[in-house]
Amino acid sequence: MKKLPFIYFLLLTVILPLTAQEKAHYNNSKFKQLHEELPTPNNEHKASGAPGHEYTQQQVDYKMDIVLDEDNNRIYGEEIITYHNNSKDNLEYLWLQLDQNMRAADSKTPDIQPENSGQLFTPSQFSDKFIKPFDGGFKIEYVKNIDGSDASYLINQTMMRLNLEKPLASGETFSFKIKWWYNINNHIEQGGRSGFEHFPADGNNSYVIAQFFPRLCVYNNVSGWQNKQFFGRSEFALEFGNYEVNITTPKDYMLGATGVLKNENEVLTKTQQKRLAEARKSFDNPVIILTQEEATEIEKTKSKETKTWKFYAENVRDYAFATSRKFIWDAMAVAINGKTVMAYSYYSKEANPLYGDHSTRAVAQTLITYSKHTIDYPYHKAISVDGQMGMEYPQICFNPGRPNPDGTYSDQTKYRMLGTTIHEVGHNFFPMIINSDEREWTWMDEGLNSFVQMLAQMDYEDNYPLSRGLPKNIVPYMKGDQSQLSPIMAEGEDLFDFSNNAYAKPAAGLWILRHTIMGPELFDYAFKTYAERWKFKHPTPADFFRTMEDASAMDLDWFWRGWFYTTGANDIGIKEVKKYYVTDKPTERAENMAKRYGISVDKLPPALYLVSEDSPEFTKELKSKNPEDYNLLSDYINENFSSEEKSELKTPKYFYELVFEKPGNLVMPIIVEFEYEDGTKERKQYPAEIWRNNDTEVSKVFPSNKTITKITIDPDEQTADIDLSNNSWPKKTETKFEKFKKEQIKG
Repeated sequence: MKKLPFIYFLLLTVILPLTAQEKAHYNNSKFKQLHEELPTPNNEHKASGAPGHEYTQQQVDYKMDIVLDEDNNRIYGEEIITYHNNSKDNLEYLWLQLDQNMRAADSKTPDIQPENSGQLFTPSQFSDKFIKPFDGGFKIEYVKNIDGSDASYLINQTMMRLNLEKPLASGETFSFKIKWWYNINNHIEQGGRSGFEHFPADGNNSYVIAQFFPRLCVYNNVSGWQNKQFFGRSEFALEFGNYEVNITTPKDYMLGATGVLKNENEVLTKTQQKRLAEARKSFDNPVIILTQEEATEIEKTKSKETKTWKFYAENVRDYAFATSRKFIWDAMAVAINGKTVMAYSYYSKEANPLYGDHSTRAVAQTLITYSKHTIDYPYHKAISVDGQMGMEYPQICFNPGRPNPDGTYSDQTKYRMLGTTIHEVGHNFFPMIINSDEREWTWMDEGLNSFVQMLAQMDYEDNYPLSRGLPKNIVPYMKGDQSQLSPIMAEGEDLFDFSNNAYAKPAAGLWILRHTIMGPELFDYAFKTYAERWKFKHPTPADFFRTMEDASAMDLDWFWRGWFYTTGANDIGIKEVKKYYVTDKPTERAENMAKRYGISVDKLPPALYLVSEDSPEFTKELKSKNPEDYNLLSDYINENFSSEEKSELKTPKYFYELVFEKPGNLVMPIIVEFEYEDGTKERKQYPAEIWRNNDTEVSKVFPSNKTITKITIDPDEQTADIDLSNNSWPKKTETKFEKFKKEQIKG
């Protein structure tokens, strides 16, 4: 192809652009890089988003003997903790979390909660509040050094500082012992992330036990000791380690827990062992290990004898268990890249058949989908428990949902149970393996997990009714009262709307990244790279942002800045549409340009120009002309294209100037759908970078060989646009009836 003379470049850059672009000040640019906001890279957290060659993290190992006292609803425990100082620092003390102290008689948690006299109370809640407050805090009987001598410690609400006699040097370990107990809360009546549920009909309890032992805080080079108080909302930052745990329960109890069961022959019957062996080969359907009929009979026994369950868990960040004589148990095998993982469910008869129909299958699907999009699930099992809450721990989670007394259940009940189960099992990946700091950055586990949850839900069932996490569903939140919004990059305790901010908005943002901005191929590779880099490590937000860019070759700082660091919203509309035709006669703009360069218009090289119907150069005959009717273009085509190429050329007849406006303060791609007079449709997507030089208005010329009858921005509501009234051309006119309906809804 021939090179164009310089004057042609003037035509292309000066004459043809139909709308001037106003340069925005860089300091206010939505595309300003995040260098000032993100921490400086170092040898532990690299600029690429990967762990550095000097990355370290601590290890904490636990040996515990736990006794469940069902008569008094208490947990008794003795533990030996071994702390491995893998950092380069000498540590003067160790910080431990005492989460149950949130329920201590002197807890500050109730004091920071706003109250009013209109609150409703059950009798037990009224008693706990005004008559005899429930005391569920840790009762520490002793803290001793490993040689049996008393250790020095101080308890500050939900934190305990262990004072070391001498600093723990880099590379050294320190072991100590703690003996404790606490009263277990009734989580159905008193709330909480663990506890017991009482069943008056048969007089039994189900226990879902977590945060039940003093455990170490994280120490790293980002925050030092992560020792923020636990007020009940923001969750945990924990170290990985190995657990040897013995749990003593009534003899007729069934139990599921984190870790490998080491004494299966002692605690399971021969029949249960045989069924479990069958389940380990069943990849299609769950096998019932303990049936409803058997569980119903066991409910009546109430044995006073005990048995001890022995578990070993390797490289986990926490520990939890569930136990009851009411439990039905089913299981199935799941194939994960050539490895067999077991999916278990433990549930009461009150939760059947809902749990029997769906729980274990949902666990299996979650492991498959998450392993595809993140890392292969590394543990030997994952458990779903009928716990009537939504909480997650390594290899085990507690979920809601029960059918009606007659065994029927609505779609609403089913999808609530499925959604929560998939979400909580998904937490095995975020943050139980990809171990972000939940107390500091809640969105890093809840938001990322909510996003992958949506992918698993779609895999579980065709046409699964997705809700939270779709861009269109976050619109009511994003266009709400700005005084009641917080950026995603805010601590969990400081959020006005915890669910939308930490769960839905991050998930919707990732959905937009995957489906609109990056595309599945680029996104999936980058997201999986992040998971692989940070499995069994402590990532920060910067590690996630940087890895997503590093592995995709996309500058996404504009997206992180807008979606995560501000409370802005997206609103892009069509301001104006003009139809243009081609002429070879210089336009008024061409004449003005020639004057600026001191030449006459006849000195301009031959060129084609675009004119609209309202311009002085327009004539009716232009409507019947095609661009190739002009010798200038036809000669060029004949000279530069082969016969085969010419047969495939599609020369546009019409040119539509689209002026887009952006009342919203986020930048987003512009997705445009064109509908033609013959009923066909076409889409064009302009990258978000189109807004670089003008943050309020941009124009584009769209060529077409057919007449456009309708233009729609974001037709599938992919970008969380908060105002769809300006998304169409011709502009939709509201009928009197539609206006009346809106007024009735508002009223």
